[in-house]
Amino acid sequence: MKNPIIVLIREDLRIHDHPALYAACQEGHVIPLYILDEQASLGAAKKWWLHRNIETYQHTLQSINGRLWLDKGKVEEVLSRWVKNTNAKAVYWNRKYNPDIYQRDRTMAQSLSSQGIQVKTFEGTLLLPPWKIKKEDGTPYKVYSAYYRSLRKEEIPKPLPALKRIEVPQLQDDGMALNELDLLPSIPWFHIMESIWDPGEEAAFKRMSSFFTKRLHDYSEGRDFPGKGQHSTLSPYLALGVISVRSIYHTLIDMESKPIEPFIKQLIWREFSYSALLHYPESPTRPLNEKFAEFHWQSDEEGWKQWTRGQTGYPIVDAGMRELWATGFMHNRVRMIVASFLTKHLLIPWQRGAEWFLDTLIDADLANNSMGWQWVSGSGFDAAPYFRIFNPTLQSEKFDKEGTYIRMWLPELSHLPNRYIHKPSDAPGDVLKSTDITLGVDYPYPVVDHKAARKRALEHYEEIK
Repeated sequence: MKNPIIVLIREDLRIHDHPALYAACQEGHVIPLYILDEQASLGAAKKWWLHRNIETYQHTLQSINGRLWLDKGKVEEVLSRWVKNTNAKAVYWNRKYNPDIYQRDRTMAQSLSSQGIQVKTFEGTLLLPPWKIKKEDGTPYKVYSAYYRSLRKEEIPKPLPALKRIEVPQLQDDGMALNELDLLPSIPWFHIMESIWDPGEEAAFKRMSSFFTKRLHDYSEGRDFPGKGQHSTLSPYLALGVISVRSIYHTLIDMESKPIEPFIKQLIWREFSYSALLHYPESPTRPLNEKFAEFHWQSDEEGWKQWTRGQTGYPIVDAGMRELWATGFMHNRVRMIVASFLTKHLLIPWQRGAEWFLDTLIDADLANNSMGWQWVSGSGFDAAPYFRIFNPTLQSEKFDKEGTYIRMWLPELSHLPNRYIHKPSDAPGDVLKSTDITLGVDYPYPVVDHKAARKRALEHYEEIK
C-alpha cells in the first residue's frame, strides 16, 4: 500500500468543492481525520450542530467507500501521532483564518515539512484568500463598499465537483467514536433545534435551492422583516463548511433572471470580515477604531441578565433573544437591534455580547461575529455612525408591524392588539386586563427608558469624539 495522505477535516464537512480532499483523492489512499481541538472554545449550541453534522458526514463518506476518523486533543500533538502511526507521506488541509488557528497551522506546517512530510494547504473557506483583495498601495481595505467593488471585478474559481469515490486504507487505529468527543450536553435542551435544522450537505443544498427559487426575488426588501421568513438560513451550513461559499456564489451567478446582487453583497461582507480578521487579528476583542479603547462602558449585571433572558421589556429585543435561546439562530435585522440595545441602551461592552453570540449561535463565526458587533457598536473602521441608536420600538413597528415575529416568541403578549404589541407598557389597564397581562409579573416593564438611554449613550460617545 502506498503511504496515505491525511486530510485534516475541520469546518469543511462536505464532499462537494472540498479542495484538500479532492486533491488528495487524485493521488491515492486518503485518511480523512477530524481532530476536536481541546484548546478551542466552542459554544454549546455549535457543539450540538457540530455533532449532528459530523454524524451525517460520516454517513456521506461511507456512501462513497470512505470513512471519517475522529480524535481529540491538542491538534499538533494528535496529528503528529497519526502521521507517525500511519506512515503518512503528506498532510493536506483547507486553511482556517481564526488568528490562533492560522498561526498554529503555519507552525505545524513548518514542523511537518522539517520531518519530510509534504504539506499542502487550500482555499476552502472563502471565495478568494483574504490577502487577495487589497488597495493599490498594498494595504487592506477598511471600507466595505470599496472592498465589494474590488472583489466583484475578480474571477472567482468554480467549485470542484463532488467526490464519487474515495480510497481509504485499512488502519489498526479506529480513532474515537463520535460520542467520545462529548459534544452533546448531558441535558437534552436542543429538541426545538432538532425540529428546525437538518444537518448535512444534502440538506444544505435543498435549503439553498428552496431559497433561490422561492424567496430570492423578494430578498432585497423582505430580508429586513423577521416575521416574513425571507432570509436564507444558510449561515449555519456555511459556518461548518457543510456547503461552500463558491458553490453558493456560482449558483447565483448562473441565475441571471433573478436579483442576485443583494445576496452576493452578503457573501462579500463575509469575505470583508475575514479580511479584517486576518489583517487585524486582535479585532475579536479590541476595537478597530482606537478611540473606542477609551469608551466608558457600564457594569450593569441586572441589565445583562435581563438581556440574555429576553426580559428587557422591549418586545422585539426579547423576541430575538428567545429565538436565539430556542433555535440557536436569530434573524439578522433583529441581531442588529439586540446588539444596539446592549451596547447603546445598556452601555454593556460589545465584547460581552459577541461572546454570548459565539456561545449560543449555531452559525457562530468569529470573523462575521466580530465585524457585526463592531459595526453596531460604532467601533469598527467601517461602522454604523456612533449617533445611530436604534429605537427598538420604532424598529419593531417598522419591521414587524403586525407583531407576527413578537407573537411567535413572546406568547404571553400574543393577545395584545397591534397598537400595543410593540410597547406593552403603553397599554391601558383595561387592555392589559382583557389580555391577562400583569406588567412586572407576566411581562417586565422596560429596563431602561429609551430617551434617557439614548441621551446617556450620546454623552458617552461625545467623551471620545
